[in-house]
Amino acid sequence: MPSRSASADALDAYTAHLRTERHASPHTIRAYCSDLRQFLDVAGGSLARIRPDTIRHWLRTLDGSAQRSSIARKLAAVRSFLRWCVETGRLTVDPAGGIATPKTRRTLPTHLTLDQVDRLLATPDAASLAGGRDRAIFEVLYSAGIRVSELTGLDWADVDTEAGVVRVLGKGRKERVVPIGRPALAALAAYRAACAGAGMPVQRGPVFRNLRGGRLTSRSVARLMERHVLASGAPGKATPHALRHTFATHLLGAGADLRAIQELLGHASLSTTQRYTHVDLRRLMEAYDRAHPRA
Repeated sequence: MPSRSASADALDAYTAHLRTERHASPHTIRAYCSDLRQFLDVAGGSLARIRPDTIRHWLRTLDGSAQRSSIARKLAAVRSFLRWCVETGRLTVDPAGGIATPKTRRTLPTHLTLDQVDRLLATPDAASLAGGRDRAIFEVLYSAGIRVSELTGLDWADVDTEAGVVRVLGKGRKERVVPIGRPALAALAAYRAACAGAGMPVQRGPVFRNLRGGRLTSRSVARLMERHVLASGAPGKATPHALRHTFATHLLGAGADLRAIQELLGHASLSTTQRYTHVDLRRLMEAYDRAHPRA
């Protein structure tokens, strides 16, 4: 079937575009390809036959079977693909141009209190190699506010203890340098000494390794944090990403400039960072209730 072959070729070319030109992560590429295959199956596998009604029909098939946030993500993948098809001459008109994005409920990021952070940091047994590693992981995530993928991508060469900064590779392979606090540097130094004592390389290669010496994965960090969160009594939904949210929330609560937080987090748009103002709104409302004569 020529039409199906054309759509398959387009999907392969788009996947290569995501990988080589947009420097998308493997996770993003897998998610986009899965969403696009699902859409092309509903569309009959033909690019030429895709119309706005085709997209609306596909969205109706998703309604009730997927959360609105998932539907919005799938539609974003289809929009990006069809826009690329127009740019590369595979389509003359973008059929997704007039399709509205489903409204989603904007949830507040999960974050920890300072007391909960302290308890989490104290949970790993720093006397053991694995415990020292886990303690250093939590310290770095909270101190630098980096993504878990940026954490697992760290090499020892990226840590500048003299300047007190780490160099990370963020989304779209954009590099940025972020400050890191003294407690996190101390935890890294203790972990580095333990690695050297165990015969692991500490001059080059990954900072955070599994017990076999390989680079730790994001999934492994999530699993080990889940275990320590349970032991510390912190909220059950406190993921590695929650420490990034906690970093931003605590900075904002202490009066840090929103644009400075944007730079530290590596957000491309200030609107992404502004959701932390909603988190801090509760603190502002409490202050209002305490201080305003007619509150």
